[in-house]
Amino acid sequence: MTATTTAPVAAPSVDTQKRQPSGRIRAWATRAPLLPALIFMIAVTQLPFVATLVISFFDWNSLYPDARSFTGFGNYTEVLTDAALRKSVWVTILLTVSVVLASLVLGLGLALLLDRKFRGRGLVRTLLIAPFLVVPVAAALLWKHVLYNPEYGLLNGLLHYVGGPQPDWISNTPLLAIEASLVWQWTPFMMLILLAGLQSRDHQQIEAARVDGASNWQVFRYLTLPHLRRYLELGALLGSIYIVQNFDAVFTITSGGLGTANLPYTVYQTFYQAHENGLASAAGVLVVIGSIIIATFALRVVSSLFREEVSRA
Repeated sequence: MTATTTAPVAAPSVDTQKRQPSGRIRAWATRAPLLPALIFMIAVTQLPFVATLVISFFDWNSLYPDARSFTGFGNYTEVLTDAALRKSVWVTILLTVSVVLASLVLGLGLALLLDRKFRGRGLVRTLLIAPFLVVPVAAALLWKHVLYNPEYGLLNGLLHYVGGPQPDWISNTPLLAIEASLVWQWTPFMMLILLAGLQSRDHQQIEAARVDGASNWQVFRYLTLPHLRRYLELGALLGSIYIVQNFDAVFTITSGGLGTANLPYTVYQTFYQAHENGLASAAGVLVVIGSIIIATFALRVVSSLFREEVSRA
């Protein structure tokens, strides 16, 4: 029977022990320049949200500051049961779904167009991106006065030229008027995301399918559309995050009237007109929670896209 001997484990040297603290110091030294930005971000974003969260548990009217009292989840219950607030939630959902779907469809069509080679493609791409770069309030004012105005708007001017009627677009179709302005502004964003997806396709696979006799529709249905699924999801989620919180178009075009008040505008009315700080804070917290849920799915889609690109490389 042979005895087995184990080699003694060498104790860490003095040099190694000295290097460990220095490595930690170096790591903190590399992170130190980021600390001011982190502190600024926490002070600007997180502290106000914490204050809003605390206020949402109080019955607090700014006109009667001494009469505030703790109500727990009473404000949240009122937000979810009040008829006007429930309607604003429904308007928010309807506005978000319609704008995102229309922007995705139009953006996909424009992306397919720009994926082809033709003369002046760079200029066309720049012009199509321009609406997304316009300030939201300016875009809403443009649609309200330049296009929708019943007296001097371009839409009624074209209808007058062909002998058509002269409708008041905002009064007759208020929600559709807001949706059209948002679709015009967000279609370029969807187009850029989907164009990036189109340009990341495997062109050898597409050429092989064409050699086998696949038509353009079959290539689009069985190759292009499945490849764009992640990009469509990403565009829908990012667009939803913005549209859920949209305030500019509603405030500028209709001022929340004619049944177009969404949840952000209702929060504005509750806070600045009714002076109900607690109720407005509760509604704002619900908007933030909804945005965080959507953003979580968006981050998962982005991470899956990165993993696909790494595996493909």
